[in-house]
Amino acid sequence: LSLKIADFASAEVCDVVDGADAVVLCVPIGAMEGLIRMALPALNPEALVTDVGSVKGCVVDVLAPLLDGKAHFVGSHPMAGSEKAGLSAARVDLFQRAVCILTPELGRTTEVAVSLAKAFWETLGCRVRSLSPKAHDEVCSRISHVPHVAAAALVNAVTEGLPEAFEFSGPGFRDTTRVAGGLPEMWSEILFSNKEAVSGGLRGLIAQLETVVQLLECAEADVSGPLQAFLASAKRRRDELRCP
Repeated sequence: LSLKIADFASAEVCDVVDGADAVVLCVPIGAMEGLIRMALPALNPEALVTDVGSVKGCVVDVLAPLLDGKAHFVGSHPMAGSEKAGLSAARVDLFQRAVCILTPELGRTTEVAVSLAKAFWETLGCRVRSLSPKAHDEVCSRISHVPHVAAAALVNAVTEGLPEAFEFSGPGFRDTTRVAGGLPEMWSEILFSNKEAVSGGLRGLIAQLETVVQLLECAEADVSGPLQAFLASAKRRRDELRCP
């Protein structure tokens, strides 16, 4: 209210959702069920209820039954934001051209819910895509959760192996490890909630790293060909990310 970005604010959940056309849960995954249970008496049955959680299987499993017949529910995950938190980190262009993944369940999620959520996120500038909750968690383990662990592992490896190297770090190291600055409490919950997919993704990453180790330790005098091919393949795919 003091920042003049809301017309109404309250610590009473029912007061906040009363009469709302859309309710977006922007809280840690573990807090969502409790908030919805508190909100149920005041929910408009024609309202859209969605969320921005980074894991979807457990969220949908819990919220979909609670909201069945109580509101139009579909899970959402806008692929936007940064390691920063709080209102001071807000950006007016946060969702521009960002992908937002909807996670409807076959036979359960209504077309109305999907339509409302799609319109909502597109109004904010997102490019909307759809995946099943399970497919979402597999995809996000590879493009979000594993990268976070990798960034944290890199920081810890330098800390334990050669901490004085931090004094000489440049933009490459800062860019590679940026996401390690995220909130540990939030990220530990995310990783544990998606532990099977994250574990599989980490095993894949470890296999890639072991390939490089084997190339570097190869007894042959020249492994530049295979090593260059490894790097070239990654560069080619990474360059594709520049295209929306």
